[in-house]
Amino acid sequence: MSIRDTSGQDRVVASAPAEVRNRKLRQRLLVTAGGGTVVLLAAWLIIGWGAGARSLDASRVRIAEVKRGDLVRDISADGRVIAANNPTLYAIAGGTVTLKVVAGDAVKKDQPLAEIDSPELRSKLAQEQATLAGLEAEVSRAGLDAQLSRANARKLFDQAQIDRQSALRDLERNQRAFDGGAVAQIDVARAQDNLKKADIGLAHARGDLGLQSEGAGLDTRNKRLLADRQRAVVAELQRQVDALTLRAPFDGQVGQVMAAQRANVAVNAPVLSVVDLKVFEVEIKVPESFARDLAIGMPAQLTGSSGTFAAQLSAISPEVVGGEVTGRLRFKGKQPSALRQNQRLSARILLDTRRNVLMVERGPFLEQSGGNSAYVMDGNSAVKRAIRTGVSSLDAVEILEGLQAGDRVVVSGADGFGDAERIRISGE
Repeated sequence: MSIRDTSGQDRVVASAPAEVRNRKLRQRLLVTAGGGTVVLLAAWLIIGWGAGARSLDASRVRIAEVKRGDLVRDISADGRVIAANNPTLYAIAGGTVTLKVVAGDAVKKDQPLAEIDSPELRSKLAQEQATLAGLEAEVSRAGLDAQLSRANARKLFDQAQIDRQSALRDLERNQRAFDGGAVAQIDVARAQDNLKKADIGLAHARGDLGLQSEGAGLDTRNKRLLADRQRAVVAELQRQVDALTLRAPFDGQVGQVMAAQRANVAVNAPVLSVVDLKVFEVEIKVPESFARDLAIGMPAQLTGSSGTFAAQLSAISPEVVGGEVTGRLRFKGKQPSALRQNQRLSARILLDTRRNVLMVERGPFLEQSGGNSAYVMDGNSAVKRAIRTGVSSLDAVEILEGLQAGDRVVVSGADGFGDAERIRISGE
């Protein structure tokens, strides 16, 4: 058995002509060039896509044009009508309260609204009044003692004057008798000594009279001061006892009643409130960022269901609560009728007006970049550009640098751009 080889499969192939070989070579070169072109085009598209970052639809952004005009700075806020005079009456002492009115009653000034029964306070007043009566009696007694002391001192002074006058006459009589030779020299000397003694007694009596008068006056004054102090204590307790009867501070209406009838209330506990329906104000809350721009007296407008009314800022709270500052608006001129407590009104405070400034519509872009950059439209792309902003109102912001009139700025929707320098806006 023989094994066949591959000689039967071999076939002689004639070499192709040179023209055919050249044609095939040109075809391979064309294919290679076409493939390179495709690769380069794909690379160019990838690089262009990378340079243009993501592409966003125009419906997802809001574009505003930079313009020149008057920028009116204002603040809008929701207001609540409150009574300008709305005091709450408190219990000055603990005790049982007796209400004489109910919520909503119309009251007149000084009308009794409630009464608190405080036996402890009334008893203390009676004790202090008794102490005052005793001190006033001591003042009267001190005055009488002063008069007696002055009378005794005056009597001694008068007696000393008489003694001196008597000693003087005795000296004169002895001197004449000595000159006539009727008495001895020793009698004249004795009379002179008696006169000097009377002079000393008179001087002491005069001094005692002044000291007695001054001492009696000081004692009386001290007693009177103690009585005056006690009188002030009694007056204060009397005021507190009188304040147990809560009276209306003005003509108005009873607001809220915080205590039940015949309930036992603690000291300084709220009992009821009184509302003055003649004077209303509007309480507003504005963001903390606008607080530094507010000043008392700024003009404002209040809008409600019955129309628009002129007002002005009358008060600003010095503290910030929950990122907001509380202010009050007062109506200018005649107060509108038919206002109700806690009625809602829309408030607009006018800060100032800047003439012929470059401005653009305010949007989230201002907070996103801190006012330092914005995306400006360049054809169908948004290009990031550095800017500098000034003051802002509720609907516009002043542009100081980086933009010109006619530029179109992406004011909303730029939060999806990330940190890209250029964004394609499709459909723009």
